[in-house]
Amino acid sequence: MKIKYISMLLLGATLGLTSCDDYLDKEPESNVTPASYFTSADDLAAYTVNLYGVLTSIGPGSYGMSTFAYDNDTDNQAGTGYSNRWVPGNWKVGQSGGAWDFGNIRSVNYFLDQVLPKFEAKQISGAEAHVRHYIGEAYFLRAYLYLDKLQSLGDFPIVLTALPDDKETLVEASKRQPRYKVAQQILDDLDKALDLLMESAPGGKNRISRDAALLLRSRAALFEATWEKYHKGTAFVPGGPGWPGKTEDIQGFDIDSSINHFLDEAMKSSKELGDKLVGNLVENTDAPEGQDASLKSLNPYFTMFCDKDLSGYSEVLMYRAFDKSKANVTHNVQMQLQRNGGGTGWTRGLVNSFLMRNGLPIYAAGSGYDPTWENQGVKATLQNRDSRIQLFTKMDGSIENYTSEGAVPTDLSWTVKGNNETRMVTGFAVKKGKNYDSQQGLNHDYGESGSIVFRGTEALLNYIEASWLKNNTIDATADKYWRALRIRAKVDPDYNKTIAATNMQEEAKWDFGAYSHGQLVDATTYNIRRERRDEFIGEASRWEDLIRWRACDQVNGYQIEGMKYWGTVYEGTWLDGTTNLAIVDVEGGKGNMSDKTISGDYIRPYQISKINNQVFDGYHFTPAHYLSPIAQSVFRQTAAGDQTDLTTSVVYQNPGWPLVAGQGATAVE
Repeated sequence: MKIKYISMLLLGATLGLTSCDDYLDKEPESNVTPASYFTSADDLAAYTVNLYGVLTSIGPGSYGMSTFAYDNDTDNQAGTGYSNRWVPGNWKVGQSGGAWDFGNIRSVNYFLDQVLPKFEAKQISGAEAHVRHYIGEAYFLRAYLYLDKLQSLGDFPIVLTALPDDKETLVEASKRQPRYKVAQQILDDLDKALDLLMESAPGGKNRISRDAALLLRSRAALFEATWEKYHKGTAFVPGGPGWPGKTEDIQGFDIDSSINHFLDEAMKSSKELGDKLVGNLVENTDAPEGQDASLKSLNPYFTMFCDKDLSGYSEVLMYRAFDKSKANVTHNVQMQLQRNGGGTGWTRGLVNSFLMRNGLPIYAAGSGYDPTWENQGVKATLQNRDSRIQLFTKMDGSIENYTSEGAVPTDLSWTVKGNNETRMVTGFAVKKGKNYDSQQGLNHDYGESGSIVFRGTEALLNYIEASWLKNNTIDATADKYWRALRIRAKVDPDYNKTIAATNMQEEAKWDFGAYSHGQLVDATTYNIRRERRDEFIGEASRWEDLIRWRACDQVNGYQIEGMKYWGTVYEGTWLDGTTNLAIVDVEGGKGNMSDKTISGDYIRPYQISKINNQVFDGYHFTPAHYLSPIAQSVFRQTAAGDQTDLTTSVVYQNPGWPLVAGQGATAVE
């Protein structure tokens, strides 16, 4: 009977996870989850782990680059297609769906409603430490879900219990709360989680731990602090000009005090975790290849992103494991990482952000960088640079994998050949996360490399940024953290040398993070952002950083570029027999290379074709796109009276977005 009940429970949880209801979902029916459930630690463990699908990672059966391509559509990476976020008016309000849903949150609330009374009454069997831990996981997961809503939508309803199936109650609870209250609720949930979670989770690093909660807490606090700082004086913060909320909801709110509060909280959580890790960062041996022919690690910093078992890497706080022997729990990501380009590539802007090993930007006097290196190919271009861009980029002479016949070399002609899933879009092909096991790369559903969910190194960067913004100084802790990261990257640890040599006009050419609200930031702030950008390439964090910094206002005709092609060793050498694989056909749309006469010597992936291409003239941005729109159905279903009058809804739309489906955003400051 217990197995039957568990199956019914998981079905109910799955229904919650896939719910697309437009406003608050109903409590699960009593006949789906029996009252006798939640009576053992195992019951709790089974329920919370079923909610892990919300955490960012490679999923079972994932095809393509998965997390390593999440930064496509930013200034860091480019895919074969483009995002509507860079085409004002083309991203439209949906009829239904979108980020406004409560299925996952309801699932967590239901768990807490059922479990907490039983826990207080001591009616749950099993080790008390484990029972407490799984309750802590629920608080962690609710915080994670609410952070996702905060980042996508800003103001959002705060609902901490599974509500009855009563429309009046549900509509009332749908009222949006100011974002700073949502952020504080996230911290409050994580405080509860920190009191309950174990240092070493049951199940090891495949489950949420106390350190993961510290990291998430520092992330959430820094996100809110910097959002409020850089969006201050706009409709995107409570009380700003044009903010659509109600004044009575923000009584006593002072934005400067709020910014300082969240910076303090970010510093507190990040320092507790950062101090544990700073002296124990994963070693970077500087070996150009991550593994040898026996698949033994040659560079732990590289294999931290591709090993099957990530539990031994100090920086990995949590990861998702894969094992073909266990019900084919595998992925397909290695097939793209090993065999081709996976339909993505680093941008020239990202590559240019990496310092020379002497700590100087490439344009600075004395850096040693020679622009003519670009004529000799990727390997020559990246010589003497920060090891991170060298390690995680496929280059001339790189090894893709090992077979019984020896090492298989990288084929950079995938820059022009292949389809949307296989192209090396910019020529700077992603190597981060690649395992050298040919069996994982040659077969579908053979990928067994682990996928990092939380990497503790983020805490060091969170502290550096938060402490600088709070105190306008690089304190002793931040100094220690920053130097440790640069030493590991094989860059001169003297960050002041870099700051003194930084020319913001030069950096602004290639880095959206050089700006906030259309203005160039100071050189210290920028170099903190640079360090974050370069440490976390391909780790699905760039968009969230850009929006919290308000770093896209100035984007107006920005052209994504890749490596230099025309006039280099590659021009005319990528052949199919005697046929040149690189084809220029901008007007006809059948080419695979941008036209030198239009785009210059560098690959411009979005100027290869004019056919159905709204970013041929570059990326453009409207501030409304810092937040996602709420679908029309939400306003209809939460209307006070006639559902055809959307203006009577208790929910307000985000700045610049209309209420009606099928319409794009309007100008907003």
